[in-house]
Amino acid sequence: MDTTLFSQSDWEAILELRHTLHAHPELSGEEQETKKRLMDFISHHTHLQLVDRGSWFYALYEPKKRNGKPAIGFRADMDALPLPEARDLPYGSTKACVAHKCGHDGHSSALAALALLLEKDENILRPVYLIFQSAEETGKGGKSCADFVEAAGLGEVYAFHNLSGYPENAVMVRDGLTQCASKGLTVHFTGKRAHAGTPEEGCNPAPALARMILLAEKLGAPAKEEGAGTLLLTIVGVNLGGRDFGISPGEGEISFTLRADEEKDLAAVENGLRQEACRLGEEHSLAVSFEEADPFPATVNSPLGTERVRAAARSLGLTLVPMEKPWRPSEDFGWYLKVCPGALFYVGNGENWPVPHHPAYDFNDRILPTPAALFLKLAED
Repeated sequence: MDTTLFSQSDWEAILELRHTLHAHPELSGEEQETKKRLMDFISHHTHLQLVDRGSWFYALYEPKKRNGKPAIGFRADMDALPLPEARDLPYGSTKACVAHKCGHDGHSSALAALALLLEKDENILRPVYLIFQSAEETGKGGKSCADFVEAAGLGEVYAFHNLSGYPENAVMVRDGLTQCASKGLTVHFTGKRAHAGTPEEGCNPAPALARMILLAEKLGAPAKEEGAGTLLLTIVGVNLGGRDFGISPGEGEISFTLRADEEKDLAAVENGLRQEACRLGEEHSLAVSFEEADPFPATVNSPLGTERVRAAARSLGLTLVPMEKPWRPSEDFGWYLKVCPGALFYVGNGENWPVPHHPAYDFNDRILPTPAALFLKLAED
């Protein structure tokens, strides 16, 4: 995709924005400077109405001529990851162990690029909302934005994610399920500390933790059958005692990420884990408590949304590449698609490009015009 959609000065401004966002990353829920930079950019370059919603904001384009159709919305996320900047970039992160390693700087810049195009397009005949969302990585930002989408009566809503392993600037969009549901679950066991020489006088959670590890291996092994759905139980942390060889610990915990195609399957495996933890607690005289984190619904595209994305891609001469299986990582855009038709689509970074969440990753600037052009075509209807 070339950059002829933009003037040279606009394209340079978009690249500068992306690099500035990359240099000043902010973690989920902390994106106040990121939000300000994006709002200032849109205010400086357009006449779009800006509405600050606290942790997030939207820009609204209202055309003078309307066709009577409901508004359409586009969403970008703004947060970075707690990862180091492992590449030597002229615009590298200025914060230790915080970096844009998922490409949300690119997502936000692409949506800001759309803002520059809207007022120049006479074929847009309905209101367009540009939603800049916080806290996607933790799953905490999407629900409130989705509630707004529903209350505002939007007729369609779209977002994109960059995706490595596919040709550069190729477009992928799946019918139905496109990203899995997931949540974090931590099981806390509390027993009684004792001297390591008399462990029988205490209640060490180690046997219960060991059984939970074995259960996770049994329940959450990736399915190998052709056509089998996703059901994963990944152990992400185990804590028990330390290196004090005179103490038998009395507290321990294990943390899981649960992942499934359907939310009912996610609930079923969570229920199984909770029941087994309670049984082990009773067997080993341990108190049991639970903590949930990072809940994500399944992201399920609507038939209208996928067909509109494909039609827009074809009209722009873009390459459509099949995406055989859902992308396992979760995405809180699923909240939007529960209340409004639309789709999450993907733009290829390149077949050998580093994958998101890898320290060597950086958003591919060459794909920036593609989602902006697709968004514009979708807005044109």
